[in-house]
Amino acid sequence: MTDSNLPQGRDSLTDDLLWRGLIQDSTGLDELRELLDGGSTPFYVGFDPTAPSLHIGNLVQVVMARRLQQAGHRPLLLVGGATGQIGDPKESAERTLNPPEVIAGWVERIREQLSPFVTYTGENAAQLVNNLDWTGEMSVVEFLRDVGKHFPVNKMLAREVVKARLETGISYTEFSYQLLQANDYFELHRRHGCRLQYGGSDQWGNITAGVDYVRRRGAGPVEAFTTPLVTKADGTKFGKSETGTVWLDPQMTSPYAFYQFWVNADDRDVSRYLRFFSFRSREELEDLEKATAERPQARLAQRALAEELTTLVHGERETTQAVAASQALFGRGSLDELAPETLRAALTEAGLVHLDELPDVAGLLKESGLVPSMKEARRVIAEGGAYVNNTRISEVDATVSGDELLHGRYLVLRRGKRSFAGVELRG
Repeated sequence: MTDSNLPQGRDSLTDDLLWRGLIQDSTGLDELRELLDGGSTPFYVGFDPTAPSLHIGNLVQVVMARRLQQAGHRPLLLVGGATGQIGDPKESAERTLNPPEVIAGWVERIREQLSPFVTYTGENAAQLVNNLDWTGEMSVVEFLRDVGKHFPVNKMLAREVVKARLETGISYTEFSYQLLQANDYFELHRRHGCRLQYGGSDQWGNITAGVDYVRRRGAGPVEAFTTPLVTKADGTKFGKSETGTVWLDPQMTSPYAFYQFWVNADDRDVSRYLRFFSFRSREELEDLEKATAERPQARLAQRALAEELTTLVHGERETTQAVAASQALFGRGSLDELAPETLRAALTEAGLVHLDELPDVAGLLKESGLVPSMKEARRVIAEGGAYVNNTRISEVDATVSGDELLHGRYLVLRRGKRSFAGVELRG
């Protein structure tokens, strides 16, 4: 498998990753270049099951796995059935330990989520692995003798996250997490010939501990690198929307809401997001950045990114529906063509009110929150600024019949060009 999207004839894979800003730290850039730009290299990236789904904070690592495989390297996607039961230390406080049976269920859900991003056939076929397979069969004595012997406590205490917890307290359970992750690298090297690990920049201490441990065991050479933390220009946390965390699971974050997250990206962020997440070539991205700078109101970069990532995560059909919903809600397409689940997701994002019976249009505008009072509702209608299902309402005492309900239960209300809300009739 080769990557036709990489700039051919100019940039190597390493050059492309550096241009995109995707390499923050590495065990050695020359050694990394030799691995990435040479033959096929088995690599691994890990995901701990701390929730039922991955979220878009994990997306850099997921997309990187796809990017490296398309360049000819072999992915080992590790889901931490063992490390997920321990928890990587946080600077703030001890993690809550989830029951093993809950974690086992999350492991399977995350493994299924990762499956569509890589290919499982061919010379560089991806493989899903679980660190519980080798960690679970180790005795305490074996772990202390074979693994713990190679970790100087003074170096472990020097970790920033550990130092931050020394006064408030850190359990031996979380303190030993680093040993488990380091042992993963050794086992994957031993079992699968893995020579490269990557992860987020917050994992640099754990990752370098793994590299050092593999070398202390007389194996290797092995290398590693980290990707930068994805941030927002406004200082808010990446991966959060007004309604909370943006998950990859469509039951937890609808494809429409996922699409809207990227469409609403800040102009100051979108070029960086495109370089991190898009598979477009350098030339295509530079052209898109230029076109966006010339016509920022068109949000060309945001829409391109939203369509590409929604297709990657949720498929072409859901992307088509999300685009159609975005247009239809503002009067630029047919509401009748939207699937009920897409329409409901879009209205939920805008603000969906549930009613047992339908008042007149003025009452609907007030109940939906589009206007503060009945007086204001009648004024908006009289001035031609009220719409129901994209039809302008001109009579201040107009009503809505049951036949006008979309899918027998929904109404789309709009005030002016950009303010809209939804109504769902119960029953």
